[in-house]
Amino acid sequence: MPAKGEIVDADVVIVGGGVIGTAIAWRGASAGLSVTLIDPDQDADKASLVAAGMLGPVSESVFGEHDLLALNLLSVGRFPGFNQELEDATGLTTGLRTEGTLAVAYDSGDLAALRRLTEFRHSIGLKAEALDARQCRALEPFLAPATRGGVLATGDLSVDNRRYLAALKAAAEKAGVQHLTGTVTEVAPGRITARLGQAPGTTRLAARDVVVAAGFATRDLQGVPAAIRQAVRPVKGQLLRLRHPEHLPRVATRTIRATVQGRDLYIVPRADGEVVVGATQEERDDRDVTAGAVHDLLRDAVIALPAISELILAEINVGQRPGSKDNGPIVGRVAEGMVVATGHFRNGILLSAATADAVVAILAGAGQDPAWAPFGPGRLG
Repeated sequence: MPAKGEIVDADVVIVGGGVIGTAIAWRGASAGLSVTLIDPDQDADKASLVAAGMLGPVSESVFGEHDLLALNLLSVGRFPGFNQELEDATGLTTGLRTEGTLAVAYDSGDLAALRRLTEFRHSIGLKAEALDARQCRALEPFLAPATRGGVLATGDLSVDNRRYLAALKAAAEKAGVQHLTGTVTEVAPGRITARLGQAPGTTRLAARDVVVAAGFATRDLQGVPAAIRQAVRPVKGQLLRLRHPEHLPRVATRTIRATVQGRDLYIVPRADGEVVVGATQEERDDRDVTAGAVHDLLRDAVIALPAISELILAEINVGQRPGSKDNGPIVGRVAEGMVVATGHFRNGILLSAATADAVVAILAGAGQDPAWAPFGPGRLG
């Protein structure tokens, strides 16, 4: 907490301007808090800017992640209402899509693995409809003739991640959030130290609460508890953005997740004709585009959806997701005057609405949904 007599610059200072930090800022300001958000660069290539925007708790559920599944289901249930409030507040559209996810397989081994996963999902009460090859191609006519079968998860959503982040920023600004460009070098309960803009030296800001939502950069912030810094790691991901030529009809109408000879990829269409293909998952701390990753993504995408070879390769993106020791988010109060919200890994956009709700509740001293209980910072020791 700020020292006695110290000037308080805001009720809340948020470190980090990705979807998590910006969502918290907007909801906090909407709840009547004075909020300052500090971000190194408004145009920086954040993980949220290079994501595919899938909101897929069903199609991404795997063995052994029951707690994370429960949290993801809470989040996807919250997302449409949160998104509608966001669009109403800004007049912007985020490209939310509700057609679900079609997971497909291309050989007997891939199909058997998909069926085992489907049986598991049914066993825990998830809705996933098994389809034969003909039914898959009826939904998505451009699928390869070699498609062996698939599963339709109707509860999955997707959103245009870039439009979504732009809307969050606009909503935060309209709600009165003060946005400062700068690099935070140290945090403490109730205060931060940062280099702001072109100003020489460092500046100290005080607040009733500091919220650390800096993604994988949390590991570099002095003052964050060591157990949290050590638990957070960057996980590199490379993805492709393709664009339809004018003459070509849309090659996909919903998110397609494909398993090709044991390799997983996803194909996510946008309303404006963009198609996102991704994504690698590499335990590497760099942002280099590699020829092998581009080759593998294109090869598997063309196997799954041959017509994709006719699309224009518009961008190759690299991002670093904030992973954690157990791949679950780290959200909670670590001291009086300090809250953390990091480690969202592949689910940052999906979890953004629920995380904003949870953190604003923490700041108000209110209770959280029980689904958050396994993801507090205390589990890290």
